[in-house]
Amino acid sequence: MGVWKRAFPEKSLTQDASSSSSPPSPATQDLKTDPSGGITTHVESTTRTASSHFQTHATSTSKDVDIDVAANLFRSPTDLQASADIDPATERRLVRKIDRMILPYLAVCYAFFYIDKTTLSYAAIFGIKKDLKLVGTEYNWLSSIFYFGFLAWAIPTNFGLQRFPVGKYLGGNICAWGALLMLQAASNSFASLAALRALSGAAEACSDPAFMIITAMWYTRRQQPLRMGIWYTANGGGIALGGLLGYGIGHIRGALASWRYEFLIVGAACVIWGVVMMVMLPDSPVTAKGLSWEERRCAVERLRADQTGVENKRFKAYQVKEAALDPKTYLLFLLGVVGNVPNGGISNFGTLIIQGFGFSTLVTTLMQIPYGVLIALSILACVFLNDYTCAKRKMNTRCIFILLWLCPNIAGAFMLAYVGLDHKIARLWGYYLTGPYNAAFVMILSLSTANTAGHTKKVFTNAVLFLGYCTGNIIDGPSTDISAWDLEYDLLSLENRRRDRLYGKVEEKDLDETAFGDLTDRENKNFRYVF
Repeated sequence: MGVWKRAFPEKSLTQDASSSSSPPSPATQDLKTDPSGGITTHVESTTRTASSHFQTHATSTSKDVDIDVAANLFRSPTDLQASADIDPATERRLVRKIDRMILPYLAVCYAFFYIDKTTLSYAAIFGIKKDLKLVGTEYNWLSSIFYFGFLAWAIPTNFGLQRFPVGKYLGGNICAWGALLMLQAASNSFASLAALRALSGAAEACSDPAFMIITAMWYTRRQQPLRMGIWYTANGGGIALGGLLGYGIGHIRGALASWRYEFLIVGAACVIWGVVMMVMLPDSPVTAKGLSWEERRCAVERLRADQTGVENKRFKAYQVKEAALDPKTYLLFLLGVVGNVPNGGISNFGTLIIQGFGFSTLVTTLMQIPYGVLIALSILACVFLNDYTCAKRKMNTRCIFILLWLCPNIAGAFMLAYVGLDHKIARLWGYYLTGPYNAAFVMILSLSTANTAGHTKKVFTNAVLFLGYCTGNIIDGPSTDISAWDLEYDLLSLENRRRDRLYGKVEEKDLDETAFGDLTDRENKNFRYVF
């Protein structure tokens, strides 16, 4: 019990068990501990819970390792075990409460996120090319340069998510990207707009990783794909809402060009929502003011079996090294690339594709609505079917659903490439069929959150995944490769079988010691991958 003894040396196990139901003083309840030493520890339990490679590493880095913040809610493994038996009805009520606290904010934010990314697409049909005298490939570069900014800031912003309160950091970045979007309305040249697009990409670089961290903090691994699907569905809602918004803005007859109103209105809405997020979104289940002390303990205890923890604010260099040497990290990068090659072209050139079928400017904005609805329905169908197979069939099906939901995208890409230009309706349907790839990407995000433990390793792995995301968006093309999914499936399933052979099946009694030690997935012999 080395993790717990070092974290709380003054408490005996008898005292822990007797006081497990009593909340600490208000100061302790707020968990305002000294980050330099309050819960500093060396994971001695790795001598029993990890391979000899990591035992040797752990014993040499005792000053650099501390436990997960969730351990502050429990005084020992005995205390954690005493809280383990949660009444199913109580848990269902708690999950519904958490859903109300988290999902609406993430969903609205994600809708703004996608509307923001498509503002350039609507600006294109509202005359930005003519007004700014864009020639040659300059418009294409405006699309790509956003992701160069995203790419450059992906790793620093992920470590920012570890260092600062997640809700506040995310809200602040939303305000920044909204302000930058409003400034784009004042652009009068390619150079000024390109610079603002790059900065906007940097501001948005924290969005998806923040949503992933928040989802992993609050939900079990089985619940994560469904919740990710719910907030990612707002992607489709954002496309549909963006179409309606574009239609309305197209009717404005003011002193400015329509595309300038597009940037001003959407940017102002983002700034307002960023302030709402900073005030309303909880930073962690450990400190959430909307939960009672017992509800916080229950919210955290639900994650015990997953062995992924909640969060840890200290940077641990050895976890970055482990992630850099983990083949899974590079497979996630590859998944990020091939899963987003269609996105760059569609999000920035979608309106131009539809307009090329012969529709007017305003009708083109409305034709985006069915596309958004199809994306939303595809995501919901995928995550609910996956949840059903996990719950009822006890099957690992995430990689299978990734493959299935890529098939319509491949068909749509072929239709756009090879159906004759005179078959406009068929080509329009080909464009619509490119949408379900979004559901596959949701499952990719859930693979990352469910299969990475150790908080520093999590944020670094998320950063690498989104480096792949940026690369795929920069490539801009409606093609993809499915071999990466097979590699990920094989790697994780083989590793699970190896661990079962070496350590045996995971026992319930073994979970308490390693649940909140901030061990990585490779350190923790009780960790099993889902795929």
